[in-house]
Amino acid sequence: MKGTHLGEFEELVLLTIASLVNNAYSVAICDELSKHAERTVKLGVVHAVLNRLEEKGLAKSELGEATATRGGKRKRFYVPTGAGKASLVRAKEIRDQLWQKIPNLTLKQI
Repeated sequence: MKGTHLGEFEELVLLTIASLVNNAYSVAICDELSKHAERTVKLGVVHAVLNRLEEKGLAKSELGEATATRGGKRKRFYVPTGAGKASLVRAKEIRDQLWQKIPNLTLKQI
């Protein structure tokens, strides 16, 4: 397994996979990220990140059933692995610890 450090976009993709539960395939991941991050997310970039997450052992995938609506093509569905879930929890813990160190930060100050 490659290093398990998560880059910002890798973390967002892995969080999206976890939030989509059993419906996390590349197009759904891309759509969900675009909606929540309020930025354009390219499908090719998401595919590259999904491959990287699998190489790192943070996500795994399997092919779904072929459907007539997709012309017999099968979707590849993704789920976070145990290591992926642990990486997300650790990233959240680090962020929470740092946020707690900021004195009196409010939106009025920004």
